[in-house]
Amino acid sequence: MSTLATVLLAALPLAAGWAVHVRWLHGCLNTARRDPLTGLRTRDGFTRRATTLLKDPRAVVVLADVDKFKHINDTHGHAAGDALLKATADRLAHHVGPSGVAGRLGGDEFAAVLIDTHGAAADLLAMLHGVLARPIEGQEAAVRTTVSLGWVRAADFPADDLSDLLRRADEAMYAAKQARAGLRRAGLGRLFATLAGRRAGRTGARTDAPVVGVAA
Repeated sequence: MSTLATVLLAALPLAAGWAVHVRWLHGCLNTARRDPLTGLRTRDGFTRRATTLLKDPRAVVVLADVDKFKHINDTHGHAAGDALLKATADRLAHHVGPSGVAGRLGGDEFAAVLIDTHGAAADLLAMLHGVLARPIEGQEAAVRTTVSLGWVRAADFPADDLSDLLRRADEAMYAAKQARAGLRRAGLGRLFATLAGRRAGRTGARTDAPVVGVAA
């Protein structure tokens, strides 16, 4: 046997071990970017995928918030709250499909970027709003809620990055929640908010911002 062959044979176990290690590291990274309760991407994983999707001019950014979630936890227990979050995540991911991405930003707040292939985002999201309001199987009939949605078409604001678009969707969602409208699209006019924004207690956030596309 030649010296080269001997060296190659000796290196095979090392190469195989390294390949296994790389796969293990990749699995750990994927796990770290998945929310353990819902299986959706965490904020970091969502941001990475969403930023790529925004290169498509058909991209639509969606923010969803479970209504009265604290009341459900306090009244029916955390197990019921967890079941509601899991069902919401499953329905959102299914609706977004493999061409988009859905993530859990934290608590009862979810985000998604979908590709509006047929230019029917308003109809698609109205349908999603209805799907998210369906009762949760296996839960008490009284354990139900709705989900408020805010959305924005990325092409309407070509200079905005993901953070800007999420802020617009966030303010539209909060306006929908305040008006009990369920669903709102960020309008082409500017959405005003305080520097802290809605996420810091919603202080000063305006509910009269220009919005269109309301669905009950």
